[in-house]
Amino acid sequence: MVGTLLLAPLISYLTTGHRGREPNFIDRAVLFISAPLQAVLTSSIETVGEVGGGYLALRGAHQEAQICRVGLAEAHAELNALREAEAENARLKSLLDYVEDTVDQEIVARVIGLNPSPQFQSIRINRGEDDGVRFGMPVVTAEGAVGHVIRSVSGSADVMLLTDPQSHIGGVIERTRVRVTISGAGGGRPLSLDLVRREDDLKDGDVVVTAGSDGIFPRGVRVGVVRTPERPSVSMFLKATLEPSVELNRVEEVLVIPVTMGIPSPLGLGGKR
Repeated sequence: MVGTLLLAPLISYLTTGHRGREPNFIDRAVLFISAPLQAVLTSSIETVGEVGGGYLALRGAHQEAQICRVGLAEAHAELNALREAEAENARLKSLLDYVEDTVDQEIVARVIGLNPSPQFQSIRINRGEDDGVRFGMPVVTAEGAVGHVIRSVSGSADVMLLTDPQSHIGGVIERTRVRVTISGAGGGRPLSLDLVRREDDLKDGDVVVTAGSDGIFPRGVRVGVVRTPERPSVSMFLKATLEPSVELNRVEEVLVIPVTMGIPSPLGLGGKR
């Protein structure tokens, strides 16, 4: 209908031979009716164009936002990798400083496995017999004692942690030189101090180091800090726990001290358990 109304003046114009004339009644009526419709039609076409352009712009913005999100995720991943590398470098530097302060040539190893059993607390390291790791060698970090090797094969070794219920090592209170026995309790519990007499001088916060008398560790390796000592009225011995110097469930790199102090293997030849 709109097309017909718009076409009528054109036909009238063509039939007059392109001669100028005053618009007649029909011309005026057609123009009066078609002009508003033409304006509405033009506005609708422009609106559709704007909507289409807006959709294309919005789609482009969405794609740009997606690209930005991917780039941000990659940047976060790179930042986390750099932080991990920085933390590892700090730990290795601490181990290196410890090695430089000792005489023995310690073997640096990385923890590659953790035994989840509460009855058997151990870790696996990526150094073994091929690297000189042998049964009975003590394992430490720059912060203190970790445990000792209980099995070694060509490319790896298992280390019993101090928290294992079968772990018992000799210690000495650094402040008073009182000798103690340090035992593991397993199950995520702290170490315990055994065979400390009621009359011995023992305080919360005392530092305990290895005594060098257990056939495992050399003297002077830090073990932990005394917590909550108690003096039961009906016992000959004190009760106290020991907070380990090393967070044994988070250790990532260790040092194996390449000496064996004559610890007997309860597991038979080769230290298999």
